Amino acid sequence: MTAKLARTITWNSSKQTYYTANLLVDRGMEDDCYRAYSYFRWADNVIDEECQTRSERMDFISRQIHLVSKLCDGLQIDDLSPEEELIADLIRHDGEGSCGLRSYVRNFLSILEFDARRKDRYINQEELTWYSDRLGIAVTDAIQHFIGHGHEYPEDERRYLAATAAHIVHMLRDMLDDIQEGYINIPSEYLSEQGVAPEDLQSLAALCEPVALRSFVKIQIDLARRYFALGKEYLDTLDVLRCKIAGHLYCLRFEGVMDTIENDGYILRSEYAERRKLGTFFKSVELVVSVSVCHVVQKIGRLFGNQNQSCELNPSS
Repeated sequence: MTAKLARTITWNSSKQTYYTANLLVDRGMEDDCYRAYSYFRWADNVIDEECQTRSERMDFISRQIHLVSKLCDGLQIDDLSPEEELIADLIRHDGEGSCGLRSYVRNFLSILEFDARRKDRYINQEELTWYSDRLGIAVTDAIQHFIGHGHEYPEDERRYLAATAAHIVHMLRDMLDDIQEGYINIPSEYLSEQGVAPEDLQSLAALCEPVALRSFVKIQIDLARRYFALGKEYLDTLDVLRCKIAGHLYCLRFEGVMDTIENDGYILRSEYAERRKLGTFFKSVELVVSVSVCHVVQKIGRLFGNQNQSCELNPSS
């Protein structure tokens, strides 16, 4: 019953996620992948759009944390909404409980709880770093749960960096809209150092002009580029081609936005249309071919004893 709802929410929210699940996720796990994405997409929308007060947001996320805890303990819960049935079915289908899926659910719930608490207030650098790190872990663990399920992916300090970089760019992409919604993803320490008055952040004009904010955007872009480079090095070590492709496509989605921000001189736009450009589609196809060819080259190199065989990915810009 929840499969249709999960597919509908995913299709309406993210075509890339929908096609990734349909084409790259392990056979038989597609609907659970849709359930995982659509439940948190719904929960995020409730916190952002439907809850009008902090009390409403905290009541909602507290209920979600409570019901997920009970579901993970194998308890039956009645009176669930159709959207809450998504997470109930997802956890039931997980049997004894996969570490990757539980990590995804646990970390994403903590992210939503943080958003529920911090709306309309400033956050510090430690909180901002935690926010991106949690998101990076959640996304990576979800991908590696649904693609190559049961495969022992390598533990590496670079493992979560590509997804963390994507979230850094994601926050920049949505910054103007987020500020209007009460989510200010600029550390309070930086604002204080630059002499930016808090009230200036409520004006779109102020966001588009100050050198101080452009400097912050450049710092974030430089950090994301470094993380993308290291994260893609990790992706290229993976044995599961479908996971490698999914990871590189996820990076490509946000690297296009990153390039646009750089070309704009680090002045943010209110909307980025890269995902709707025909050129993005062709870049994606070229990237899939390039990753696949490099994967085969690496396999052949290992077959003949060259453990260090590498292949340079150079999708056209």
